[in-house]
This record gives sequence, C-alpha cells and structure tokens, in this order.
Amino acid sequence: ITGISSFYKTTPLLRENQNDYLNGVWQISTSISPEELKFGVLRRIEKELHRNRESDKYAPRTIDLDILLYGDMVMQEDDLTIPDPDICKRSFIAFPLSELNPDLIMPDTKKPLIDILNTLSNDNMIPNIKFTEKLRKMVNV
Repeated sequence: ITGISSFYKTTPLLRENQNDYLNGVWQISTSISPEELKFGVLRRIEKELHRNRESDKYAPRTIDLDILLYGDMVMQEDDLTIPDPDICKRSFIAFPLSELNPDLIMPDTKKPLIDILNTLSNDNMIPNIKFTEKLRKMVNV
C-alpha cells in the first residue's frame, strides 16, 4: 500500500432508505495481473466481508472493491475495464483519486483528471477524518 486518500461519507446513488457509504481510494504496488487482482484478491475480500453481488448494481453492500487504474494500462474486457469508466462520472471516485495523483492524465482519453474534477461536484461528500487517520495508521501510510 503506497497511498490512502481521505475517506468520505456519501449518500447512495438512486436509493432512499439506505445507509450512507464510505468511499476512498487506496494506491498499491503489485506484480500480479489486473485479472488476478480483481478476481483472485478483491472479490475474495468482498466475499469474506459478506458482499452479495446482485443484478442491481445499486443494491446495498458491505464493501465494494474496484480497480480504478493499473499504471497506464487500457483494457476493455467483458468483466474488467481499465481505467474504470466511473472515474469520469462519480465524484466519490474522482476526488479521492486526485488526492493521490493530482497531475494524473487519464491513460485512455489523455484528459487531465483536473478537467474531469471540474465537471463534478463534491458537495455531497463529507470527509471522515477519524476513519481516514485510523486506516493510515493501521497500514503505516
């Protein structure tokens, strides 16, 4: 683990009467492939934490782990797209990502992340400073 963004409390998309989420970004260095990372590591962690994958992608969940970027790789497979297209659509992804790499140029579009941020609002993102500090201490980042 080489970096941890701030974590933010956010309201669920397209849902009422559902608990808020905590969203943040971790930066890691790894030698395993993106496929092995997603299906061999991240999905196993989700399963261990009782994540039930449903057809409704907005359903409540205990945890949701995704690969946003993998170096400068661009990949489009049925079950894995890198960069994650939600970076350009979701404030709760783009803003934490910018904390870790403010000068990021998106590998697929060559567009600066700062340009994406200018199209998004972070008004519904409430920093959870205590949780962020606790995580950073746990992993010594």
